[in-house]
Amino acid sequence: MTVASDELTEEVLAHAENYVRAFNSGDAAAVDLLYTEDAVSVWEKGKPVSGAERRAGLAEFLARKPVMKIEILESYVISDTALLAVDWTIDTPTSQGTERQQGIGVDVLRRGADGRWRFAIDNPYGTDI
Repeated sequence: MTVASDELTEEVLAHAENYVRAFNSGDAAAVDLLYTEDAVSVWEKGKPVSGAERRAGLAEFLARKPVMKIEILESYVISDTALLAVDWTIDTPTSQGTERQQGIGVDVLRRGADGRWRFAIDNPYGTDI
């Protein structure tokens, strides 16, 4: 069965929206379900993390109660692979007010055997290489 490209793109965009909701809820376990088991995140330039290190870093960051907003700039979907370019901002409360981080990320998603899309590569600073 072949799924129309527009339908695949909508599924990927819905995944991105679900990610933002889970992220903003602060639920690290819910966010982690949106990644492949072997996912790689590059939260610091040149320092990819995966596995337990990625999960622990995510939980630690979400404990600070950040709030994310995104705008999908581009999306390309073919078969079971998707590429997203995402303009994002994260505002994190601090004792001095709010710390803002922003960037244009590049994310690769894979569709699993269960039909669900998950992040395989999460590179929030993807265009700043």
